[in-house]
Amino acid sequence: MDGFLNINKPEGISSYDVIRNLKKIIPRSSKLGHLGTLDPWASGVLPVAVGRATRVIQYLEDERKLYIAEMVLGAISDTEDSHGNISYTGTCLYQEERLLDILASLQGRIEQIPPMYSALHHQGKRLYQLARQGITVERKPRKIEIYSIQLLSQKLENHLPRLTIEVSCSRGTYIRSLCRDIGEKLGTGAYMSRLIRKGSGVFKIEDSTALKEIMDNPHNLEGIIYPLDYPLQNIPALKLYTAEQDIDIINGKSLKWDEALSSGLARVYSSMGNLLALAQIKEQNGMLLIQPKTVFIPG
Repeated sequence: MDGFLNINKPEGISSYDVIRNLKKIIPRSSKLGHLGTLDPWASGVLPVAVGRATRVIQYLEDERKLYIAEMVLGAISDTEDSHGNISYTGTCLYQEERLLDILASLQGRIEQIPPMYSALHHQGKRLYQLARQGITVERKPRKIEIYSIQLLSQKLENHLPRLTIEVSCSRGTYIRSLCRDIGEKLGTGAYMSRLIRKGSGVFKIEDSTALKEIMDNPHNLEGIIYPLDYPLQNIPALKLYTAEQDIDIINGKSLKWDEALSSGLARVYSSMGNLLALAQIKEQNGMLLIQPKTVFIPG
């Protein structure tokens, strides 16, 4: 079995818990891997690569992510979410115009200080391990990109404002840290109270399948698995002409190519029309070469 499952991860379990569950119903010979870790208390899209699709993960790690986040103003948390120690700031008043200006200022390429409760390393230890020991260390800002950020709703609950935002962002963005920064700029403090991932690259929440539904109906797997090349549609493609060319690519040999192609990554399909490899297209001595990078040996 090869391809991708678009899992709707529920709250309360880790991304690896999803993999562990799927191992119970997917043949042992098939490798499994997920794209982009979701925190246990987040829900939403978790694409899972099955079989040869695990070799595609490296090409998808920089795909855009889309989130819906709820944040509470007037309080802060040591974990930057609702599962930490919460302290009330005593200030929760804000002006909507100022809020919208702050959201606009966060769009584009920015630097973000990651949270202490994260899996990043500091001198050989995970930051969350240090945080649990009561140790706080200086974290270097990391470059991220916020493609868009929109205010969806505002409400008052338990005397504190709750805002819902939609964020399209790059890999490495911590949404709870974004909520923290919005609260700091507003002067109220804030923590993230809920997070839903609506999209990861081409995988959308409206097309996802609940983990429970998959576990309850394992015989339906073939009907919901996406093909190996589904998330690669934005990469140019070429089709080989002969079985001899197929064999050369399978063996990792470079091929001369006469047709016009742009330099860069390309999908290579066999003469029979099956995805055979991801290859680098290079110009050398006035001729184009197809250099295989990742070969998907036919099963």
